[in-house]
Amino acid sequence: MAEDFSKKNTITFSLEEVREQDMKRILLTVYDALKEKGYNPISQIVGYLLSEDPTYITTHNNARSLVRRIDRDELLKAMVRSYLGE
Repeated sequence: MAEDFSKKNTITFSLEEVREQDMKRILLTVYDALKEKGYNPISQIVGYLLSEDPTYITTHNNARSLVRRIDRDELLKAMVRSYLGE
């Protein structure tokens, strides 16, 4: 007798979680690229987030193009949620 697994093993995922994981991956790549080039990655990323000026981010390892894929508002919301433990 075959069991019906469709109801018992439903897999759910959140698009928000997937997007946050993608943002984190991009941000880590940008962080590493900035560090490799000798910049202070935190200061550079904060400068970019506050000004939206892409010149804060190096082109090394395609970091500038990657960071522009992230919606700043989404990233800031995710960062605040993480900081507050939500």
